[in-house]
Amino acid sequence: MSGEVERWRRAIDGGEVHALYVAPPDGAPAPAPAVIFAHGNAELAEEWIERLAPYRALGFAVLVPEYRGYGGAAGEPSEEAILDDFAAFYDRLAERPEVDHSRIVLHGRSLGGGVVGALSERRTVRALVLESTFTNVPDLASQWMAPAGAIRDRFDTREVLLSSATPTLILHGVRDELVPFRHAVELHRVAWDSELVAFEAGHDDLPRGPAYWARIRRRLVRAGALPPQASTVGGG
Repeated sequence: MSGEVERWRRAIDGGEVHALYVAPPDGAPAPAPAVIFAHGNAELAEEWIERLAPYRALGFAVLVPEYRGYGGAAGEPSEEAILDDFAAFYDRLAERPEVDHSRIVLHGRSLGGGVVGALSERRTVRALVLESTFTNVPDLASQWMAPAGAIRDRFDTREVLLSSATPTLILHGVRDELVPFRHAVELHRVAWDSELVAFEAGHDDLPRGPAYWARIRRRLVRAGALPPQASTVGGG
């Protein structure tokens, strides 16, 4: 990703957690929109910063927080701890003079969809992008015969969408065996304002080419995060 990557730090008991930030591209109208991206389980923030370059081509600032216990970050991951960190990084992002705090978008993949869904209940966002995301952890665990009562962290995206009017784009592979496509169908069913885009893909191989980014751009234009003349991007 062209542009300098800043490493933001947040002190927690026992150490710190971090987030990676890239400012809007030079020449982008100021203040610019921003996207906060939450990655999936067994992934790292550093793996995603380059893949999100098309957001900057649309004029966005990009922020990718890390989870506690991941990528050298201290602490133990839990729903409450992760949300506290993401809310703190959101607040820091919203205070940046180059960022339009009224046009912050949240994008989460897999576990990250649960994270940004829950964050959207704590902070004001212009739109949600949920990629390969489950309805909630107990629903997902039930297919592996895990007792729902034993699940500590729920990340209940379905419950969030039931009461939220935030414009939402749902991207999911119809061949996803880890988070079956029925989760996306249910999220779309309960959401007040959503669009479901199905891909001929599994959980980890959604094609992030021109069609993928064109869908995101169109939805963000409709949500008011981008002006109608925002450039179409490809690749990524």
